[in-house]
Amino acid sequence: MNAIELSGVSVRYAAGGVALENIDLSVRKGEICAVLGPNGAGKSTLVKVISGALPPQRGEVHVLGEPLARMERREIAKRIALVPQSSEPAVGFLVREIVMMGRAPYQGAWMRASKHDEEAVERAIAACELEALADRRVSELSGGEQQRVAIARALAQEAPVLLLDEATAHLDVRHFLALSELVWREVRDRGLACLMVLHDLNAAAQYADRIALLKAGRLVAHGTIEEVMTYRRLKEVFEAELYVGVNELDNARYFLPVRPQLGPLPRRDG
Repeated sequence: MNAIELSGVSVRYAAGGVALENIDLSVRKGEICAVLGPNGAGKSTLVKVISGALPPQRGEVHVLGEPLARMERREIAKRIALVPQSSEPAVGFLVREIVMMGRAPYQGAWMRASKHDEEAVERAIAACELEALADRRVSELSGGEQQRVAIARALAQEAPVLLLDEATAHLDVRHFLALSELVWREVRDRGLACLMVLHDLNAAAQYADRIALLKAGRLVAHGTIEEVMTYRRLKEVFEAELYVGVNELDNARYFLPVRPQLGPLPRRDG
C-alpha cells in the first residue's frame, strides 16, 4: 500500500496561474522520495497539499489509504510530521518543551505527558544531538540549531509519514550529514514514508530511493535515480548544463554545474 498517494491533484493561485497541475504521485512505506525542481516549480505547494494545509481544487490525496480531506487535524498530526523550511522561534519555550509539542496529538486536554511521551522526546533530542541545548530557550539558538529542534519535534511525533521541506538547508556540513543519515535510518528501521524537498542534487542521489522532478507545477518525471536524474532531464527542468558522473567507489551519481561558454575574456592592454 502507498503511504502517500496523489491522484490528479491541481492547485491554482488566487490571482490565477498554475501552482500544481494534474499531479499523480505516490510514496511507499520504507522509502524516501526527493522532490527536485527550480524555484517556483511548486515543491512547497506540494508539501502543503500533502500536509493538509492547502486543499487542492481538483484531485485527491490519500494517506495510509484514507482520504486526507476527511481527516480531523489531530488525526492528520498522528499520521504526518512536517518540518518546514523555517519557522519563527517560539519565544520563551525551552528546546525540550518544543520537542514535547510533537506529542500533542496523543495527549488529552490537560496536555499531560506520559512516560512514553517523555521517552519519545528524549530519543528525538539525543538523535538530533541536542542534549547540551535541551534546557536552553529556542529563541537563543542559531538558525541551524533551531532547525535541528524542528526535526527533533517531528521525530518525537512518531508519525508514519515524514515531510521535509528543505529542512536541512540551514545546517552545516556535519549536521547535514548526521541528520540525513538519521532520516535514512528512521525510514529503513521504522518503515516511514518520507517525502523531502531538496535543492541539492547530490544529496538526493545519495539518500533518495525515488525522485520526483517538478517544473512550473507539473510532474516532469518520477522514478529511480537512474531513470530520472539524467543529463537531458535535468537540463530540461533546470535549464542549465550539468555534468552527470558516477562515483567509482559506490556507483552513486554526482552532478556538477558546467560553466557557460562565454568566449575568451577581453584583453587588457598595459
